[in-house]
Amino acid sequence: MENKEDLARINPVQLDGKSKLQFKCHKGLNCFTKCCRGINIMLTPYDIIRLKNRLQLTSEQFLAIYTKPELLEKTDLPVVTLKLLDDEEESCPFVKDEGCIIYEDRPTACRYYPAGVATLSNKEEHKDGFYFLINEPHCEGFKEDNIQTITEWRKDQGVDIHDEINEGWTELLVKKRSFPKNIKLTDQSKKMFFMISYNIDEFKEFVFNSSFLKRYAIEDAVIEEIKKDEKALLQFGIRWLSHILFNKDKKENSEFKTASA
Repeated sequence: MENKEDLARINPVQLDGKSKLQFKCHKGLNCFTKCCRGINIMLTPYDIIRLKNRLQLTSEQFLAIYTKPELLEKTDLPVVTLKLLDDEEESCPFVKDEGCIIYEDRPTACRYYPAGVATLSNKEEHKDGFYFLINEPHCEGFKEDNIQTITEWRKDQGVDIHDEINEGWTELLVKKRSFPKNIKLTDQSKKMFFMISYNIDEFKEFVFNSSFLKRYAIEDAVIEEIKKDEKALLQFGIRWLSHILFNKDKKENSEFKTASA
């Protein structure tokens, strides 16, 4: 979650899972919902699944109504951000005076607030995570008597589950970011990345109504799981995307062996 005043309000101090956070947001605060306006929220794949199901829309309908496409800096990968209302405050379309109307299915970035997570490629060096604090001057939540570690906060907000489901996708972003600038993905590869990341309905159609399952010797148990579980289908798609884009030298050890192998 980023506001136009990001540079002025992000505490550069590195935090980890054991770092303490004093914060609580509730309707009694004068600043309630102010952080939901003038923002820039990149949506994750699991965000799209949760939100489109909450609103009883198809992936394509949700993308068309509530998102705008962008290219992620340093990766050239297509991502989507939440489309804000065309009002004076550039409000989130889901925020009302009484609060968030889709709170139980709110995006990952909203769950993290007022913390932020840094995406790093070196997991061994940062085993306890790498987080930072988003300290907006107007926010009264920091004055509340509620102290938790970052790990406790993540669990309390349900963001740990989001991170687990999105983990493979985040790793793809990190891998692509490490590529030399002159190495770019083809347009077809970008379209495939976008479909698997954000249009789970289209990807399901691709898997079950094309030659996909004839080309790969996918285990029956996996097929049954991805047929009925969108989260499993998403993670399956991310693994396949990683296989075809970044692990070409390891295909013999992959779950995506060709049917004739």
